[in-house]
Amino acid sequence: MNGSASPAFSTRGPVLVVGAGLLGTSLALALTAAGVQVQLSDTSPMSLALARDMGAGRVRAGGDAEPRMVVVATPPDVAASVVVRELDAHPGAVVTDVASVKDRVAAEVRAHGGEGARRYVGSHPMAGRERSGAAAADSDLFAGRPWVVVGEGADPEAVLRVRNLAVDVGATPVTMGATEHDAAVAAVSHVPQLLSSLLAARLEDLPESALALAGQGLRDTTRIAASDPRLWSAIVVGNAGPVVGLLRAVRADLDRLIEGVGPAALPPDSLEYAAPGCAETIAPGAVGAVTDIMSRGNTGRARIPGKHGGAPRRYAVVQVFVPDSAGELGRLFSDVGAAGVNIEDFSLEHSAGQSAGLAMLSVLPAAAQGLQEALDAKGWRVVAG
Repeated sequence: MNGSASPAFSTRGPVLVVGAGLLGTSLALALTAAGVQVQLSDTSPMSLALARDMGAGRVRAGGDAEPRMVVVATPPDVAASVVVRELDAHPGAVVTDVASVKDRVAAEVRAHGGEGARRYVGSHPMAGRERSGAAAADSDLFAGRPWVVVGEGADPEAVLRVRNLAVDVGATPVTMGATEHDAAVAAVSHVPQLLSSLLAARLEDLPESALALAGQGLRDTTRIAASDPRLWSAIVVGNAGPVVGLLRAVRADLDRLIEGVGPAALPPDSLEYAAPGCAETIAPGAVGAVTDIMSRGNTGRARIPGKHGGAPRRYAVVQVFVPDSAGELGRLFSDVGAAGVNIEDFSLEHSAGQSAGLAMLSVLPAAAQGLQEALDAKGWRVVAG
């Protein structure tokens, strides 16, 4: 295979991908599938062999053609030194990295990259999974996802090549400064990861009888707690400034919440504990403290972009009881389609102790009543919301 790609692709090979983890291998798979020649490099022979065997490209060897582009897909704590090394090793190549921390990486490259630093463009695809490594790679990982491009101090042609790379693999390029990027990802990615892990850590010693009561809410809020601790340690430490600032703000909110609700935590043997419910027996400020944080949470969540990055929309949720049998979920989707209704979002909550689940179908409000009637006519058990 030569360095050419499909006519729809702007990226031309060879592209050298340094780091055969989740992001590096996913990118290599996407490029290879489009006919771009991909060279692979990694310090781990096993990771390199796995990426090669998955069809992500060929292992770079002495005598190979010089790459036109180098993508550094290593953890953020070593990304800058690898970028500088690749700038020196390949003086004709544009070099980018996909680390989730940009300010420190860019500063180190500017300090040690010399004239070659103008060929460096920082970038960060906002894509990933709880699982890491080449085994979790997917050529469609970047489809529809934002891909931040940090072109401060870079040659405009180099910036254009990195933007084209993002577009070629289905991502949407977003231009940001390094400092702006790091503050943003601290708020929407790094701190949420830590809060999810903090919550999941409370489950370590919880009795099995309590865990049996867990529902979809707990699964949703702890899903990302299954992430790789080694990778996230490098990410959080690399972006320590913005992360610590947000953690302090969270701590301040927690302190106010504890101060407000704390007086309501009465001893079980006190007279007030068993008193009839009335406003006089509720600790002053307790209800207000909870209402304040919940209301602010509602406001914040409502600002999260909706489908395809558009404005947030409110949906009606139709709940359907689904037997845990082969083909049942497919039959449900088929019946929804036959009713002429589009499913805007979907989740499945498993019922404790039952071979069934509760499908939560998010649809446009105007379609909800008709869908309920159509599914009821098909024999589905629609649960009142």
